[in-house]
Amino acid sequence: MTEPLLYSEEIPPGGMWSMRVRRGRRLRLTTQGDGANISALLYNAEQFLDRLNIPDTLKALHTAKLHRGHVLMSDMGRALMSIVEDSVGWHDPIGGVIDAALVEEKFGVRRYQEARNAFNRNGRDNFLVELGKFGLGERDIVANINFFSKIITDEEGTLCLEQPGAPEGSSITLRADLDTLVVLSATPHPMHPAGQYPNASVRVELLSGEPADPDDFCRNFRPECHHAMALTERYLL
Repeated sequence: MTEPLLYSEEIPPGGMWSMRVRRGRRLRLTTQGDGANISALLYNAEQFLDRLNIPDTLKALHTAKLHRGHVLMSDMGRALMSIVEDSVGWHDPIGGVIDAALVEEKFGVRRYQEARNAFNRNGRDNFLVELGKFGLGERDIVANINFFSKIITDEEGTLCLEQPGAPEGSSITLRADLDTLVVLSATPHPMHPAGQYPNASVRVELLSGEPADPDDFCRNFRPECHHAMALTERYLL
């Protein structure tokens, strides 16, 4: 059964977005063009100091990539969100976020004064804009996820971004296991090749839903996922 759609919005290239997503609801991201990238941060919406912890998540999941079944864990070991659907099969948790200097180096200078809202934005500044709406700032930027981007190693062992990226229509659905502040930036991956600034937008949809039940695929993906869910449920008692 498809969950009812509550809200829909398109994040344009270079755009930013944030929202508190209630426990049980689904957040679906769908690319509207080829090669899109969404940089993401997650925070416990009731306790911002408890936020996405990429190192602990990867260590617990025994992985260096993210896909369906994976639980995204907080500093306190709680389940913040789970990947319940995924058409891509590989999302980057280690590449970081692009900043203003790197955007200028790769794509040149395109300022607001000349280009207005089509100026070349960067992920770090986008994060700061959205975090500021919730009283957060620079010290609250932690390691992020890059949805729709795949990191590979070349023959010399150097990390690089696989090209071409995810095709138009690629999607991922996240379930909130805790009331979660989600911060998104539709800006290029830091490893994106130099040239033209990417122009793919991403559709964001919020759907209703219920929390994970005992037979949930993500809960039972690994023992560590089950433990993270249990910590979240204890926290909510």
